[in-house]
This record gives sequence, C-alpha cells and structure tokens, in this order.
Amino acid sequence: MSQTPAADRLQRSAPGPSRARFTGQSRAFLIIGGGWLALMVLLAALGPLLPLPGVGETVGSPAQPPGLHWPEPLGTDSIGRSTLARVIGGARVSLVVGGVATLIGAVVGGLLGLLAAYLRGAFEAVVDTLTDSILAFPPLLLLLALAAVMRPSITTLTVSLGLLTVPAFIRIMKANAIAATSREYVLAARALGASNARIIFRELLPNTAAAVLAFAVVQMAVLIVAEGSLSFLGLGVPAPTPSWGGMIAAGRDRLGTDPALVFVPGVFFVLTVFSLNTVGEHLRKKFDTGEAKL
Repeated sequence: MSQTPAADRLQRSAPGPSRARFTGQSRAFLIIGGGWLALMVLLAALGPLLPLPGVGETVGSPAQPPGLHWPEPLGTDSIGRSTLARVIGGARVSLVVGGVATLIGAVVGGLLGLLAAYLRGAFEAVVDTLTDSILAFPPLLLLLALAAVMRPSITTLTVSLGLLTVPAFIRIMKANAIAATSREYVLAARALGASNARIIFRELLPNTAAAVLAFAVVQMAVLIVAEGSLSFLGLGVPAPTPSWGGMIAAGRDRLGTDPALVFVPGVFFVLTVFSLNTVGEHLRKKFDTGEAKL
C-alpha cells in the first residue's frame, strides 16, 4: 500500500540512525574536548605546585623514551630535562598567550564593532578603513615583522596576536549588532527615550556577546597555532621558557631516532587545538543558530 504524502514527509523528516549516531559522536567529542581543556587549565594553573622538577633542570640522560618512571613518565628532552614538566610549562604559555590575546581582540574589536554598528556614519567609515588596512597585511608576515623589530617576549607576542585579531572581532560584532538594532527591544528602548550608551551596553551588548564568545573560542585555537608556529621558527617565546612549538623545533632533527621528542608535545598541541575547535563549534551552533543542545 502506498503511503500518503503526509506520512511520507513525516518519515523523511524523522531522524535516522546515521543522524542519531552523528549526534552521539558530536556529544562524545564535546565531552572529550571539554575534559581535555579542563585538564590543561588545571595543570597550567597548578603546575608550579606539582612535585615536578624545574623546566630548565636536568634530571636524567638525554632523550629518554616515555615510560613508567616518575617524575619523567613522558621521558626527557635532548639535554635531559623532564618532558612532562616542560609540556605543562608549554601549556601555561599557550593558554596564557592564546587566552589573553583573544581577550584583547574581543574587548577592543567588540567595542569598536558595536559602536560602528550603532553610530554608523563617519565613525563606521574610520573603523572599516582600520579593519581593511590591518587585513591587507598577511598575518604571518606581519607577525614576523613585529618579532624582528620588537624584543621577543611573552608580552610582545600576546599583544601582537591580540591586535591581529581585532579586525575579525570587529566584523563579527558589527554584523550581529546591525541585525540587533532593528529588533523590538532596541526600538522599544529608543521609544522610551533611553540614551545611546544605555542602548549600546544594556540592550545590544548582552544580545550579541554570545556569538562573539563562540567565535572567541575558535579564535583562541588559531592564536595557539600562531604562537606555536612562531616558536617553531624561533621568533616566539624566548628560551628557556618552554613552548610546544619550541619543543617540536628542538626535536625535529632527531625525529628518526627519538620521535617522542616531537610526538609528545605534538600530541598535546593537536589535542588542545582540536578541543578548542570542538567546543567553539558547539557554542557557535548553540548561540548562533540554536541547533546544538547539551
């Protein structure tokens, strides 16, 4: 017997096994990613309090492979320093640089984008010109130029990366704020005689911050990759401060004989970036379109 059109549409719209499986996999990745990020934040925060040797302290023979021995379960690097201690130190550097740089971009870019969307006119033209000017430079070349001119340090690297993210946050915030200016709550606030400052910071900002937050998590992953790339090239975090990119660069010449020198920090690097992208994508769906639910 043939199905009615209504029944046929209902059957096609019902979630199939593949879709249910994909949703389950996405949720599992979200849990794993969130757990890994929580672990990295905890280790980075408590690293100085853990019973581990110093990041510059030689604790054994060079290039020991990972094994069940404390306090070097991940082995030692090419000069005998604890890989575990240095990986945790690298996590602290990556999270601080990525997090603070993202915060700088979100605050500066978000505020400029919000004001440009509401005030329009000459202020918007100036902000758009500033955004286009920064975006005209290739990011990596601009970072290399800044590293060559300025003294390498965590502060210099963080500020440079933060300023590079400002245009992206301007565009994200401006697009969401322009859409929000025509909403009923903004029109009602204007009709009631609310000041521009109240409309911007009490009406527009709370209703556009969620989309910026979702973008900020993904942007933090991008900045961690940028920091690792600069450290790999020797233009990022100066020695002896450990960084994942610097550890990978130090071990690349011994990849054939001692692969753990590259793979151990590489695994931490990849899992952290993957976790940030997974959490950021979930937040994007949840706040931007409402498709994802915990």
